[in-house]
Amino acid sequence: MDPARITPFIKSVQNVFATMLQLPVEVEDPQIKQGKSATYDVTAIIGMSGDCVGSVVLSFEQESALRIVALFTGTEASVDSPDFADAVGELVNMISGGAKALFEGRKASISTPSVVLGSNHVVSTQTDVPTIVLPCVTDCGRFAIEIAIQDQVESADADSQSAATTA
Repeated sequence: MDPARITPFIKSVQNVFATMLQLPVEVEDPQIKQGKSATYDVTAIIGMSGDCVGSVVLSFEQESALRIVALFTGTEASVDSPDFADAVGELVNMISGGAKALFEGRKASISTPSVVLGSNHVVSTQTDVPTIVLPCVTDCGRFAIEIAIQDQVESADADSQSAATTA
């Protein structure tokens, strides 16, 4: 994955958390994800299409998610509240939207987010695209952004090469 696709997510998460929650975010060194299990227990997933295709995952420790959602909404919500899931989904929406606005020379659309709750859930992404994990630390706890996107041109080239080898 092109590092130029990671930097917009770093800038966006720091901007969203600073402006919407007044909460600084320290982004630790990126890592390549091993395995399919979600990093933490509260996960929001959003798809990207257009010039960049793939998915973005925002995964929180449950306690971190509760604290961050309370800051974001101004009220405490339990994990089983629809407002909790909506707030987590809106955060991944804002981070992904901010990042795609920073993609130079590329246009992308984002889908409606989905939220998954519970320990040991699996998030399946494209098998031919590595997932980059950005571990994040705040005063409210830890979370991670998992990015599995590629330029559509790369995807089209891989599809045509695959078709050529099977013909």
